Amino acid sequence: MTPLPARTNHEAHLYMDLRPCACGATAFDRAASVVLLPDGDLGSRYAGACACGREREFLFRLPARAEPLTAEPRYGGADPSQLLDAGEWLWVADRYARAVPADPHTLPATARATARTRLAAALAAVDEVLKFAGAAPVVPPDAFWTARGRDVRGREPGRFTIARLRAVRDAYARVLRQMDEAGGH
Repeated sequence: MTPLPARTNHEAHLYMDLRPCACGATAFDRAASVVLLPDGDLGSRYAGACACGREREFLFRLPARAEPLTAEPRYGGADPSQLLDAGEWLWVADRYARAVPADPHTLPATARATARTRLAAALAAVDEVLKFAGAAPVVPPDAFWTARGRDVRGREPGRFTIARLRAVRDAYARVLRQMDEAGGH
């Protein structure tokens, strides 16, 4: 099995969550282990059985230099992902953002903390989309290599302009600040 290039554990787990078993289920009990790869580098191996009984296994190459831990969700360093394409990242951002109710800063403390975590993850996913553009005004076509990613881009290609992505990112950041001011973090 060829090890996949995960930049962080968050990215590896998200990748596994987005890759369903043949039965369609995405969740499985994962046992993690650090392994020595044939080239001498370290890797992370996740294995376990799906509810349908099929064994699932993923092998990721650990980065040469670990990303520092942060209080906010973070999927990788300055370089774009090699696991998830730009469309998948925006799909992830949308799913997290949709799970946040309107006016989350007015929620009770526990619900507000959950909403804040989801919105921070959505913001981090938008940051991942932006990494694919570099200095270009729009995310380039070669940043979409999965069926899901191409589908997201095909439905609304205008969502991949840098101006629009930054506007979404800024809106998420603004709501996070409001939540923090209301005592959510």
